[in-house]
Amino acid sequence: MKEFQIKILASDKLIYEGPCVSVTVPLSDGSMGILAGHSNMISAVKTGVISYKTAQDAKSEKVAVSAGLLKVENNEVLVLVDAAEKAESIDIARAMRAEEAARAKLLNEQRKREKMAAEADLERAIMRIKASNMANTLHHKN
Repeated sequence: MKEFQIKILASDKLIYEGPCVSVTVPLSDGSMGILAGHSNMISAVKTGVISYKTAQDAKSEKVAVSAGLLKVENNEVLVLVDAAEKAESIDIARAMRAEEAARAKLLNEQRKREKMAAEADLERAIMRIKASNMANTLHHKN
């Protein structure tokens, strides 16, 4: 297979730079596979997993990435993302704890929204009652 150059760069570190025979990148409209000779393009990267293969490796390397940008130009691929981590470097227990914490936070945010919506409903109901009472009071005076 023909090779091309790839550079995967997070905001705080270089993840990989070198020759590559294939890469799959998660984009906003689905995953895209790229091989040598791919047409020039720019696209948004979404949170997901980049999979790339070098000529020396029999297996694909995996990198967890956050949102960013993909640029393919003149047989070179540049992936710029906010955060990235090679799969073999991920502490799975820590990642699972982070997932639980994020889910709890999301649930609390949902409860805050529900409380705010309930408070708005209550305020609207009180104002409707108040307006009705005021109208009835004025109506009975006339």
